[in-house]
Amino acid sequence: MEQENTIDLRRLLALCKKHFRLFIVWTIGLGAIAWGLAAFVIPAQYTATTQILVNQKNNDNNGQAYANQQADVNMINTYKDIITNQVILGAASKELSNPVKVVKEAQPAKYETLADGTKQLVRPAKPAVRSHGKAYDLSAGDLKSMVSIKTQSNSQVFALSAKANDPAEAKAVANTIASTFKKKIKSVMSVNNVTIVSKATTPTKPSFPRPKLFALAGAVLGLLLSFAWIVLRDLMDTTVRDDDFMTDELGLTNLGQVGKIRLDKNFQLHQANGNAGTRRV
Repeated sequence: MEQENTIDLRRLLALCKKHFRLFIVWTIGLGAIAWGLAAFVIPAQYTATTQILVNQKNNDNNGQAYANQQADVNMINTYKDIITNQVILGAASKELSNPVKVVKEAQPAKYETLADGTKQLVRPAKPAVRSHGKAYDLSAGDLKSMVSIKTQSNSQVFALSAKANDPAEAKAVANTIASTFKKKIKSVMSVNNVTIVSKATTPTKPSFPRPKLFALAGAVLGLLLSFAWIVLRDLMDTTVRDDDFMTDELGLTNLGQVGKIRLDKNFQLHQANGNAGTRRV
């Protein structure tokens, strides 16, 4: 049994050595194809993440503070469900479709009272300064498919991530949902324990696909496919290569070998007299 395994291993190594160039071509070829698909064909996706802290504002008593902390940790799972609820996502969808941000608050008019009691205008009223950002037509269902939430064990902070084909859109979705959740949670659960620790920033690199990872996967796939093709081709090849194939594979008995006779190129076969080869019975 050990001899058969040794022979099979030697044969396998011989096949690998014989088709070494094929391994190289398949490995590099599929690796390059996978890299090209990831870099130029598959649409890039960007992920923007904002971090939210769940914490009570006033904790004077140490024992009560610890109890509140544990309660906040336990509430995170509930908050995860609320964030992906229609109430939050619907409001976020409306805000994304009409993103108006107050840059400067409105200022009332300022008057000065004169000695005779009359009022004189010192500074006229100024309206609020608003900026209109880029609008995104996204439904609540679209937002739900774009958002993911990650938590850590015994942590009061959880991460809200938004994935989109446009980095600016991913940032806008993450920050809008986070701010909407912070405002709505006060009325939904009558609590005020949500703080946005860090806002999402515009991602500079796509989170998917990763060309290097795709190239590595393609190279490994090319190596495995080339190896499988070589082995299958050898197993399906029934060509008689040597005596071992006749005895080991077909189970025939080796009666010997017939030597090869080399004939001169001028050799001719002449037909003998017909009577010379006849026999009488």
